[in-house]
Amino acid sequence: MSTRARLHRTAAFGATLLLVGMLGACTSSSAEESPEESPDESSQESSEELRRFYEQDLAFEPCEPYATTEADAQILANERFECARMEAPMDYDDPGGETVSIALLRLPAKGEPIGSLLTNPGGPGYSGLSFPAIISALAPENPVVERFDLIGVDPRGVGASTPALDCYTDAERENDALSAKLNVTEEQTRQWMRQCAERTGSEEFLSHVGTRDAARDMDVLRAVLGDEELSYLGTSYGSRLGAVYAEMFPDNVRALVLDGAMNPYAATAERRESQYAGLQRSFELMGASCTEQPDCPLGSDPDAVTERFQEIVQPLLDEPVPAGDGRVLSFFDAIDGVVSGLYSEASWPTIIEGIREVRDGRGETLMGLHDGYYQRSADGSYSNALEATEAINCLDEERHTPEQETALQRTVIAAGPFTDPGRPLGETRNMCESWPVEPTLGYPYATDIEGLSDTLTVAVTGDPVAPYEEGARLAEALDGSLLTVEGEQHGAALVAGNACVDDIVADYLVNLDSPPSDARCTLE
Repeated sequence: MSTRARLHRTAAFGATLLLVGMLGACTSSSAEESPEESPDESSQESSEELRRFYEQDLAFEPCEPYATTEADAQILANERFECARMEAPMDYDDPGGETVSIALLRLPAKGEPIGSLLTNPGGPGYSGLSFPAIISALAPENPVVERFDLIGVDPRGVGASTPALDCYTDAERENDALSAKLNVTEEQTRQWMRQCAERTGSEEFLSHVGTRDAARDMDVLRAVLGDEELSYLGTSYGSRLGAVYAEMFPDNVRALVLDGAMNPYAATAERRESQYAGLQRSFELMGASCTEQPDCPLGSDPDAVTERFQEIVQPLLDEPVPAGDGRVLSFFDAIDGVVSGLYSEASWPTIIEGIREVRDGRGETLMGLHDGYYQRSADGSYSNALEATEAINCLDEERHTPEQETALQRTVIAAGPFTDPGRPLGETRNMCESWPVEPTLGYPYATDIEGLSDTLTVAVTGDPVAPYEEGARLAEALDGSLLTVEGEQHGAALVAGNACVDDIVADYLVNLDSPPSDARCTLE
């Protein structure tokens, strides 16, 4: 999810998945059947065409060619990792048509494997290839690393998967094309869709990049890897992907860990307001900690930190400050940098130092946080993470009218006033207004699922972008287990270095032992 302090964006941080059986969930469209072809015959033909995807063989190879960023290039050079490409239908209703290529990484189990553990770090547009490397580095002795082949995936349209969603040049990304969209016009929405289609290479592909498409891919991958049932760890948007998979393929689920979760009952407007409120809460906590320090750039009054921050950053709209290498920090860059740092309490000192620099006329630290969030390399190139998030959300989030989008923009600024540019907000439009198809996810999702094995939702009480109540609601929807974690960060399973959390997650994934209903852990 990405969860961004973006005024126009339909941020997403969880995942939900789909289908009900290896072949039975995909049927052909009967609307265009020939008169002599019965629906049953058409469905059987579709299933036969789909079978070849489920029965394909993967050719694993070194991972270096799969890197799409400087950071991934360093990680994927490790000889322990092996990568491959999986073929999938572009349109599951037309499995005999065009195909897409899904990039994946496997980190073999250290010991005797139970099977594969598919993972997703969030987004929805972020590469997942390196997530197994992060898990193995932060929890090297955990039984999950010992007993599972860890699988990282770039979902369709993302990272090394092809076609890759591409809506902006690096020059446009550098000049706030991803950020400064306060008052979007109808023509801008049309131009953006055309540009995405042209640069991606296929307008048809834009209709098949939603979470439900990614969930179908995940079921194909489960089968191709040789697993009868899916074991899965999804963080942030990854929780939505996992929940949708549970909805569509309940009989194929072995175990799902859903961390930093999204509420399947909350539609776009409700969730975005909740996320901005969560970010504001974390900003105020960060600001209060700053006021206890000497030379706090936000002053000494905890109740005035938002106002003081606005005084420091709003002038950047007219006068950006130098940020090194000939670059300047804009208002939107600064907000993105702060939001990025709010994901974890450990980054609060970096945010404070960045605000201090802006007060003094420099922007290197907040620009560094911004660049990490946008996955900008030193050579000025960007990954496609944020624009892929926008495009995927066009199929996942509700499509608002101009009146609704304008009202929502004002609502989220009121919920998160530290993001307020301090300028009048005119009418705006949903960026997805001209997308070639309507959204395909639907709300609520992943509810009233029959025959689903127990799931484990992990929810942090002070999560800035996925408030605790969202995780509790997801656990309720899935009728699954809930692990409550006291702390101030986004996500905790196998990435926070917390033995209490990691032991419970491992016991569930390895032994299928669920925690008691009152299970709680505390982040140090």
